[in-house]
Amino acid sequence: MDWLRKILHPDAAPARTMRLDTSHARHVAGLHHQGGFARGWEVAECGALIADRAVVADGVFGSAQHPLGFAMSRKAVDEAEVLSIVVAPGSRGGGLGCALLAAHLARLAEEGVARVFLEVEDGNLPAERLYRHFGFREVGRRKGYYPKPDGSRAAAIAMRLDLA
Repeated sequence: MDWLRKILHPDAAPARTMRLDTSHARHVAGLHHQGGFARGWEVAECGALIADRAVVADGVFGSAQHPLGFAMSRKAVDEAEVLSIVVAPGSRGGGLGCALLAAHLARLAEEGVARVFLEVEDGNLPAERLYRHFGFREVGRRKGYYPKPDGSRAAAIAMRLDLA
C-alpha cells in the first residue's frame, strides 16, 4: 500500500469511512441527486447496487450517522469501474473526497482489484484533480457523452489507475 501512503496528506480532514449497506440507500440517492448528474439515481437503484455482491460501496462520515459522501464501484475479476463518487456540496473542499477515494481504492486493492477505470466529465476540474492526485491517467475520450442542462454535450474522459 505504498501508493496509498504517498498520496495521503497529513493535513487531510478527519473522516470516518465505512462500507455502506442498504440502510444507506436513501442518503446515497440524495447525495447522487446533489452530484450534478443529468439523471440522479433513485432509492431503489441505490439499494440494488449496494446489495449487489459485485459492487463495492463506501461512505465517508463526519460527526453525523449519515454519509456525507459515497464511492461505488463494480468489480469484474481483477478490474473495477467507479460508478459514482459524490461528496455533499456543503462538505466539499475539506479533504473528505480524498479520504473517501483513498479508503475506497484501498478496499478495492484488498479485494484483489488490480486496475480501476472511471469516466469524468471533461471540465469537471475538481474531480479531474482528485483522480490525477491518486495517479489516474487518461486513456481515452468519448465525445458528446454527457448531456448538459443547456442541451449541449460534454466529452467523457476515460481514466485508469493500476493498483498492483
